Amino acid sequence: MTNTTITNFRKNVYAYVNQVIAYNNPVNIATKEGNAVVISEEEYNGMIATLELMREPGLVECIQAGRREPLESCTVYDPDEEW
Repeated sequence: MTNTTITNFRKNVYAYVNQVIAYNNPVNIATKEGNAVVISEEEYNGMIATLELMREPGLVECIQAGRREPLESCTVYDPDEEW
C-alpha cells in the first residue's frame, strides 16, 4: 500500500490512480480529518464478491472442511462427470 497526503495526492492524482489500476496497489491518503483508501475497481469487485459468498449459510464451514480433507482422499476431477 502506498501512503501519501491529501495535498500530494491532489497534485498527482492521475499518476496515483494509474498506479492503483495497473498494479492493484491501494493508496492510503492521510488528511487532518482521517484517512481514505483508493482501490481499483477490480479489487473492489473482488471484495464485494467475497463478502457475498461469505453470507451464504454454511459455505465457510464447507470450505474449512475441504481444507482439512487429506489430498489422498480426494477424487480426481472428471470433466465428464454429471453433477
